[in-house]
Amino acid sequence: MAIEILMPALSPTMEEGVLAKWLVKEGDKVEPGDVIAEIETDKATMEVEAVDEGVLGKIVVAGGTEDVKVNSVIGILLEDGEDASKISTASQKPVEKRATKADEKPNPEPASAPPIKNSASAAGSVAVTSGRIKASPLAKRMAKQANVELSTIAGTGTNGRIVKRDVEQAIAAGTTAVQSPVYSQISDDGFDLIPLDGMRKTIATRMSASFRDVPHFPLNVDCRIDALLASRKAINAVSEADGIKISVNDFIVRAVALSLKKVPAANASYTPEGLKLWHNADVAIAVAVEGGLITPVIRNAQNKGLAEISAASKDLATRARNRKLMPEEYQGGTFTVSNLGMMGIKSFSSILNEPQGCILSIGAGEQRAVVTNGELAVATVMSVTLTCDHRVVDGAIGAEFLAAFKARIENPGLMLL
Repeated sequence: MAIEILMPALSPTMEEGVLAKWLVKEGDKVEPGDVIAEIETDKATMEVEAVDEGVLGKIVVAGGTEDVKVNSVIGILLEDGEDASKISTASQKPVEKRATKADEKPNPEPASAPPIKNSASAAGSVAVTSGRIKASPLAKRMAKQANVELSTIAGTGTNGRIVKRDVEQAIAAGTTAVQSPVYSQISDDGFDLIPLDGMRKTIATRMSASFRDVPHFPLNVDCRIDALLASRKAINAVSEADGIKISVNDFIVRAVALSLKKVPAANASYTPEGLKLWHNADVAIAVAVEGGLITPVIRNAQNKGLAEISAASKDLATRARNRKLMPEEYQGGTFTVSNLGMMGIKSFSSILNEPQGCILSIGAGEQRAVVTNGELAVATVMSVTLTCDHRVVDGAIGAEFLAAFKARIENPGLMLL
């Protein structure tokens, strides 16, 4: 019986996505676990794995197609002995739909579609391919990290698939080749045209809308961080033996979360029906990734200590850079922190991350001349800028939040209360 390969859902709320490419062609034999296609969201590329074995009899939706509805048929898999000429009739026979790893929550099927047997599931990992080379997800990630060109490796897995040991042998043999970016057009006019992927398109659309449609304003404050730096040094001197290393940004996230509980009016979003005052401080942290920016969320940050925040930040940032985050891990934050201090930026204003009411921009800590009790002194000062949605947070609320934040940054002992 022919098996319909369906467009899987990457999250319970996903309705459509981009079928980026097929990694197999019509006539290829596939086995359970084989990666057969890639689908894209605005933040990640996910692999589609086969659940059943058979031969790909027909590609229904071509690679590169956008706005493919969840649960729509993207391909037909033939079982042993089936004739490809019978695909058109076989796909109309009602068969039981098999649950997949993508079906964490059931998604309603289109009214016109009969119950179906689904041979695909979504696996959360980055696909790095060259042509139609078959490789395991782990092998692909290892190859990318080591700058090994997959086309130079002979696979020893099933049907010549490249597996972990093949990549390890290639690395040991020094078979490395940095993969160059792919350009859709090489022009004689002095530029190369790089096509927009889903992430860059989404960033362009959302940031343009936010900057254009949301009445926003910045508030600036300087924070002295000498006490924070001393506390961080003392904590790390003891905790590094246990594998814990606290960063300045961990203190910042902790201070933001506690300040949002102190000033709940700043932990809000605008809707046409009214203002949403969030119960929890779900703090998003801006992470630069290849091709754009992603904001993974530390949930319930007000209930997490520095060690928990540190572990969560490192895990989310690493998986964000490897495009391994699930949608629910970068959606739904209530407040965003964007830190460019480690890059030497003194101060800046960020564009609001809608529908959040505020985003905090963190500059570099630097030694400056300050006046204390009428005396000139030197202190390490960090400039921060709070961008506010004026429909939600007015100047007084923004100033109250910054005062609470500044107090905790300058007196880190307050974060223990």
